[in-house]
Amino acid sequence: MRETVTFSRDGAIATVLIDNPPVNAASAAVRTGLAAALDRLDSDDSLQALIIRCAGRTFIAGADIKEFDGPQTEPQLPELIARIEASAKPVIAELHGTILGGGLELALGCHARIAAHDAQFGFPEVRLGIIPGAGGTVRTPRLAGLPLTISLAVEGKQVGSEEALAAGLIDRITDGALETATAEFARAIVAKGEPPRRTRDLPSPVADNELLDAAEQTARRRQRGQDAPLIALQAIRFGLAHDVDAALAEEHRLCRQAIASPQSSALRHLFLAERAVARTPGINPATPVRPINQVAVIGLGTMGRGIVTTLAAAGLKVIAIARSDESLTKARTAIDKAWAQSVTRGQIDEPARIDRADRVSWSTDLSAVAGADLVIESVGEVREIKEALFAALGSIAKPGAILATNTSYLDIDALAAASGRPADTCGMHFFNPADVMKLVECVRGKATAPDVVASVMALSKRLGKIAVVSGVCDGFIVNRMLAKRSREAYFLLEEGASPWAIDRVLVDFGFPMGPFALGDLAGIDLQHTVRQARADRLTPREKRADFVDQLFAAGRLGRRSGAGWYAYGEDGKAKPDPMTEALIAAHATKHAIKRVEITDEEIRDRLIFAMVNEGARLIDEGIVSRAQEIDVAMVNGIGFPRHLGGPLWWAQEMGLTGVADKIARFRDEQGDTYWPTSPTLGKGQFY
Repeated sequence: MRETVTFSRDGAIATVLIDNPPVNAASAAVRTGLAAALDRLDSDDSLQALIIRCAGRTFIAGADIKEFDGPQTEPQLPELIARIEASAKPVIAELHGTILGGGLELALGCHARIAAHDAQFGFPEVRLGIIPGAGGTVRTPRLAGLPLTISLAVEGKQVGSEEALAAGLIDRITDGALETATAEFARAIVAKGEPPRRTRDLPSPVADNELLDAAEQTARRRQRGQDAPLIALQAIRFGLAHDVDAALAEEHRLCRQAIASPQSSALRHLFLAERAVARTPGINPATPVRPINQVAVIGLGTMGRGIVTTLAAAGLKVIAIARSDESLTKARTAIDKAWAQSVTRGQIDEPARIDRADRVSWSTDLSAVAGADLVIESVGEVREIKEALFAALGSIAKPGAILATNTSYLDIDALAAASGRPADTCGMHFFNPADVMKLVECVRGKATAPDVVASVMALSKRLGKIAVVSGVCDGFIVNRMLAKRSREAYFLLEEGASPWAIDRVLVDFGFPMGPFALGDLAGIDLQHTVRQARADRLTPREKRADFVDQLFAAGRLGRRSGAGWYAYGEDGKAKPDPMTEALIAAHATKHAIKRVEITDEEIRDRLIFAMVNEGARLIDEGIVSRAQEIDVAMVNGIGFPRHLGGPLWWAQEMGLTGVADKIARFRDEQGDTYWPTSPTLGKGQFY
C-alpha cells in the first residue's frame, strides 16, 4: 500500500513527501506524518534542513472536509504549523499546483517557499462558509500586505505565482525542475548558516481602516447574506491590533464558530453535492464514453451562440449552422465581437482568440453535421420544427453520433422517436448565457443509452460545467420548479401584491433578483413564446393570470424596450411603473378579483414552498433520484442562495414538519391542483 507520508534524506537535507491523492488534503494521517518528520529533523544533528514536497498534481490543496464535523484529531493543523515555524532548522515548502486553504497556511508557516511558475494560491474557505483557521489571516498580512490578504481571505480569489512573488507571499519561482531548484535553495540556506526567517516575527502592516471599511462594504454587496467574508475581516482587524499569539487564537476561535454555523453546513453540503451529482446513479462509472471531438450546433440565436463559444473555448471543433446567410453572418459577427471584447478585458490573449475562431466552421447546410460526433440543436421552441429537424438528423448524422436537444420544455422522447435513433438521443439543456452559466441539465429519455448519458456528463465537465441528470418531464428540474414559483407570483399579483414587493422579498431572501426583474432582463417576448407553447398545459386560473401576454401586446418587452414590468430610464435602472400598477388593477376589475394586502412572509412562503413541494414531487416521480440534483440545479441554474444550500436543504433545515404544515394550509386554500401532497416531503427528510 502507498505510504501517505515518507521521509528521505540527501546528505544534510531531509525531504518529506506527502502522497494523499487526489489533492493531498491535510488529513490526520498527513499531519501525523509531518509531525513524525519534524521529530526526526529535531533529533538528528546531521540534518540541517527539511523540504516539504507533495506527489501528484498539487501541493496540499486544503484540509479534509470530512473531518470538519468530527472531533479534532491531534496533531491539529495550527499546532503543527506553529511547530514548523518554531523549528531551529529551516523548513522549505516546495509548491506546485493549487496551494489552497490549510495547504497555503502550512506553506506560510515554513521559512521559505519555492513555487512552480504555474502554481495558484488562495483561501477558498469563504466558499464553504468558514475562514482560515491556522494562521492565514495572521501570517499573510506580514508577508504580502493587507490588500492581498483581503483578496484571498475575504473575497476567496486565487493568485498566480507572479503576483504572489511580487507581493512577497513566496520567495522564488522556477521554470525548471522544481525539485532541483528547491534542493539547491535548501543547500544554499544551509551553507549561509542563517537562522530561519519566521513569518510571525515579521512586522504587521498598519491597519488601513479606510481599506478595511471599503472591503466590508464590497463584501456586503457582492457576497450578500454571507457571514464568512465579514468574519474573515473581523479576524484580520483583530490580528492587526494584537500580538501574534492572541491573533492566532482568535482566528481559530472564529473559524470553529463559523464551521458550526448553518451557513457553513449548507455550503459544505453543496460542495459535496456538486461532486456527488457527477456520479450518475444507475450508470456504471466504468461505462465507456463515446469520443467527442467535433460538435455541430444548429440554431445560432443567443443560446446557440453561447454554446458555440463554450465548445470552442474548451478546445472542440465546432460546426455552427444557421437557417440563412443573414442569420449566419449575424451570429458570426456577434461571436467575433464577444471574443474581441474578451481580449480587450484581458480574459484571453490574442492567440487564444485566433485559436477559438479557427475551431469554428460556418454553414447553412444541414448536411454539414455528417462528420460531427455530437449534434446540439438550439432552434425555436416549436414542436413541429424540432421533430422535423430530428427526423432529418436521424438520416444525416453518422452512426454513433449523439443527438442532443437544448429544449426547455418539449418532450424529448417524442424528438427521440422522430429521429429513429432514440438510444442516441438526449437533452443537453444549457442556461442563458450558455458561456457564463455553470449548469447543464443532461436529460435522459426512456430509451437513451447509458453510454450517451456518461458521454454528455463527461463533456459537460470538460466544458467546465456542473451537470445534473434529469428524466423527461415538462421543464425538467429548474424550469419545472421555476414555473411553480412564477405561477404563485402571478397569483399573488392578482390577490394584491405588487411586482416590486415580490422582487424585494426574494432579493432579501438571497436571490440575485426577483422574478419580475428577471423577466424584464430575459425579455417579455421570450416568456410570451414559452407561455404560448405551454398553453394546452395551463389551468383556467393560470390562463386568466395572463399578465405576460398583456405586457407583450402593449409592446412592453422588458429592459431592452425601456419598459416591461418596470420602467427603465436613460440610466438603465428599474423603477416601479404606474402603468404596470394600472394594468394589474384593470385585470382585477375585469375578473372581479378583490385585492388585499399581503405580508412579506406570505409572499416568501408561497414562492419558496411552491418550489420545495415541486422538488419533492420530482423525487416522487423518479425524474431525479436524489435531492442533491435538485439543490445543485437550483443554485447553479437560477441563483437560489448558495449559502442556504438549495431549496430542499433549506427546507430540511427549516424543519420539514413546519414546511409540510404550511403547504397543507395552501392546499386547503387553493386546492390539490396547485399544492398536491408529496409523499417524499411527508417522510420528514431529504438527506
